[in-house]
Amino acid sequence: MADETLHKILARVVKPARYLDNELNAVHKDHKGGFVKVLLAFPDIYDIGMSHLGLRILYYIVNKRDDALAERVFAPWVDMEREMRRRGIPLYALESLVPAREFDIIGFTLQYEMSYTNILNMLDLSGLPLRSSERRDGDPLIIAGGPCAYNPEPLASIFDFFVIGEGEEVIGEIIDVYKDGRDRGRSRRDLIRAMADIPGVYVPSFYEVTYHANGTVAKVQPGVQGIPEVVQKRVVKDLDLADFPGELVVPFMETVHDRIPLEVFRGCTRGCRFCQAGMIYRPVRERTPEKLQELADRLVESTGYDEISLMSLSTMDYSMIGELLKALDERYRNRGVSVSLPSLRVDSFSVDLAREADRERVRKSGITFAPEAGTQRLRNVINKGVTEEDLINAVTAAFRSGWSSIKLYFMVGLPTETEDDLSGIVDMAKMVLHIGRDVLRERREGRPVKVSVSASSFVPKAHTPFQWYGQPTVEELEEKQDYLKRNLRGRGLSFSWHDARTSFLEAVFSRGDRRLGEVLVRAWELGCRLDSWSEEFKFDLWLQAFRDAGLDPSFYANRERPYDEVLPWDHISSGVSKEFLIRENERARAGMTTPDCRVGRCEDCGVCPELRVARRVVGR
Repeated sequence: MADETLHKILARVVKPARYLDNELNAVHKDHKGGFVKVLLAFPDIYDIGMSHLGLRILYYIVNKRDDALAERVFAPWVDMEREMRRRGIPLYALESLVPAREFDIIGFTLQYEMSYTNILNMLDLSGLPLRSSERRDGDPLIIAGGPCAYNPEPLASIFDFFVIGEGEEVIGEIIDVYKDGRDRGRSRRDLIRAMADIPGVYVPSFYEVTYHANGTVAKVQPGVQGIPEVVQKRVVKDLDLADFPGELVVPFMETVHDRIPLEVFRGCTRGCRFCQAGMIYRPVRERTPEKLQELADRLVESTGYDEISLMSLSTMDYSMIGELLKALDERYRNRGVSVSLPSLRVDSFSVDLAREADRERVRKSGITFAPEAGTQRLRNVINKGVTEEDLINAVTAAFRSGWSSIKLYFMVGLPTETEDDLSGIVDMAKMVLHIGRDVLRERREGRPVKVSVSASSFVPKAHTPFQWYGQPTVEELEEKQDYLKRNLRGRGLSFSWHDARTSFLEAVFSRGDRRLGEVLVRAWELGCRLDSWSEEFKFDLWLQAFRDAGLDPSFYANRERPYDEVLPWDHISSGVSKEFLIRENERARAGMTTPDCRVGRCEDCGVCPELRVARRVVGR
């Protein structure tokens, strides 16, 4: 595509910087150099995708190679798509403006179920068949990875293969296999067959699925000799030895997370029973403080960012968090670089460290805590490990430290939830408001106290102890939201919630089987895309797509499943045993908690012996 054409288009769209090249640290290689050409595709808009750390890591790893190149592409917003279709312009890579279909491999990040129609839209804009079975020699390999790949079945007909688990090592193996096959002149199918021999690679077309008369899965078994019955996730054993970008592409425009993302550790063993990330990213593996300081130095120098965000599922659990924050503060404070903590435990220690990490933000922004449930009974059911006393101590410390705005995250629709649990959310929010007013009155501060309550809806996720539970119906979820709307009113209180219809579709695809592929295609044909954006979400068209495909979405989202049912993802292993998940489900029903194995005994989840990798906690 000529620059002149691109400039004409960009004059007609909002945020043209989404579609431009030449950001700081972008990599440019000659497409005539014989490289294996990899296009990293994020199925949401640039603002979201450029904040994704996984994409940045893979971009760095591939471009380090002498025999490969990596470029980026994101889902266009509706105005850009309209211009592209009107002018016949195919989806193109940012760095080179080369059409997506001219790459060897297109790798999609599966971060969120509501981005699935964007994948189809991007393939269509590329001029590529939507279904794997319709692609021919010369078409790029269409692959995917990310957390949603742990149940790949709804997308089984779309992708040539999936990567299960962490990608730092396997991406190189995929490039090696592709390069060898290309040099040998192998067919597309032979290339895909060779990929199936790479540990962690799942080729859905090589597996046969049968169903019972009631619609449940009867069996998933290999249909090609020599491929594994169960595909086990890939895991990086030592993060200090893993590749991590020394440079990051710096956008021209503001993105969702406009700062240095420094990953301090991977994995979480707190064991929240609704949380997929806490199961699939096990075991805990920490980077050493020395390695983190080395990475921080390189990134501050190469990007010019003035904020470092310490990234993980629960950053305050890093075993040397106090020492690390002190070292980074001493190193960067006089250079105008601050350190932020995106996730806090519900305790006063976390508040103290957050205040010390970035004193400037204390009066500028709110501080967030996630009790998740309104009563101790339900917090025990979900294994949250937080008491009301913990919350009182944490918010009191926050108000005394200078914050006047507190954000509380909860979830509605959790298994065993009652109206008492909902009223507990109201009581907790009002208690926090009163504590704030009392503390600020003691401090003789005239600022108003604000308590913001946010409630998401429970979505049962694959590979969690709650994968067998059904989600409440949309109507039931909306009733719970209405209860909170009525009761979380008054000066200083605000309430926000997630659309229950969106959460319903998340649950459908989170626990779905490969028959949903036809629903997905039909929904896209009807006009569904950018479904995670409320202004573009078309629930009525989704329901029509289910009717046209002859499938009932409540069968997937709302149905409680017995332990002996074959789950669509049972042939995908996160390393956590099904026996452990069942045991945790039973403990939830009994209201029993399970301690964090990071600080206590092994709870026998199975991941360490199964994957032959040990937890790594550097402070002990």
